Amino acid sequence: MAVQLLKKASVLVVDDDTDVLTSMAMLLRPEVRVVQTEKNPERLPALLRQETFDLVLLDMNYHRSVNTSNEGLYWLQQLRTLAPASAVVLITAYADINLAIRGLKDGAADFVVKPWRNDKLLASLDEALTRRQLTNKSHRQLPKPAVSPLLGESTTMQTLRRTIEKIAPTDANVLILGENGTGKDVVARLIHAQSMRASQPFVGVDLGALSEPLLESELFGYVKGAFTDARQDRAGRFEAAAGGTLFLDEIGNLSLPGQTKLLTALQQRQITRLGSHTPIPVDVRVVSATNAPIQHLVQTDRFRKDLVYRLNTIELTLPPLRERGDDVRLLAAHFLEQYATKYGKPTPRLEGRALARLLNYRFPGNVRELQHTMERAVVMSESEVLTAEDLVFSSVETTLTAGPETTRLAELEKGTIQKVVDKHHGNITKAAKELGITRMALYRRLGKYDL
Repeated sequence: MAVQLLKKASVLVVDDDTDVLTSMAMLLRPEVRVVQTEKNPERLPALLRQETFDLVLLDMNYHRSVNTSNEGLYWLQQLRTLAPASAVVLITAYADINLAIRGLKDGAADFVVKPWRNDKLLASLDEALTRRQLTNKSHRQLPKPAVSPLLGESTTMQTLRRTIEKIAPTDANVLILGENGTGKDVVARLIHAQSMRASQPFVGVDLGALSEPLLESELFGYVKGAFTDARQDRAGRFEAAAGGTLFLDEIGNLSLPGQTKLLTALQQRQITRLGSHTPIPVDVRVVSATNAPIQHLVQTDRFRKDLVYRLNTIELTLPPLRERGDDVRLLAAHFLEQYATKYGKPTPRLEGRALARLLNYRFPGNVRELQHTMERAVVMSESEVLTAEDLVFSSVETTLTAGPETTRLAELEKGTIQKVVDKHHGNITKAAKELGITRMALYRRLGKYDL
């Protein structure tokens, strides 16, 4: 079997069965360049905006689905849009072979039946990658498929799109600022898609999800024997993004030691794998994002000024949804159509009071909260007309409430925040957790009280 393509491939396995994910990961790790697993298919859009995969292994059935028989086909359809260059191999049971055949007609490269034979599975993956390579070569001169659009007709969004068109073809590093849920990952992906690096990898990493011990190995990779579980060499995100774009999300959460290591890599344009002394040249464009007030972090010595200069050759600030006016109506219609298609329902319309409620709500969770609100409304509604009562807004965006506007209460709140931040030595994540609020809510109060 020709294994060169498989050895160089990045593979994503999507299945809600933990045992299947574990088995697949153990089988594929020695055979491919990168293997990543995902239990919840709902995370696919965000994941595919952050990273590209040569091949996706997709289960056909999910226990949590509303419409089980169609769930695998729905996600196959989404993959054809979100990752058109990826080969998709379906995972199915004997009872669902007819469904899998329908999946082949809808664009899947192949399917494997549970329980699978390891040799046959690897052969199927290699064949799927070979066909993908031939297909991509034959379509090389065709226009690139569109990535997720940056929807909105407000003045700020039109200006933002024009700015992206100007900066995307350059190699300038970009820092994207904005509240949670404003679409920073969408903008990062759009910059890559319109750049000269569009045919190369787009690799994302959520720095907020990485602990200090994992940071260096995830970004720079490691060699066999670097630590107890390092059984083989592994490339980091910098190497995986070679020639393309590296998206560093939640950059504001990076520790000072991590900032130093990142700055060194950017200045020298090379990395060194953990456990090695051999530098490896890297050619990546860095797009980073944060919801933190980066200038405040610099002023309080929690973020290196020289690293900010490296990251923000171009700085983009995304507007919160509450400042985008009638874009709420446009986005709501888009999400209603999207989720009606997903769940096999007629696309509902918003009655007047429901639309008014949307337009008057401040959406602290921004576009992401609107998206979840529309999905819930589609799932729960039994009518083709959504009323104001059908719209249930998220309670996730918890904030401290100051109560009556008195100096005494403000001082108490300021003093409490100062004590908790000092207790955790400036660690915003830990301080916010103890206070019972989000990091963004805490940053707002730090700015409010000039702490």
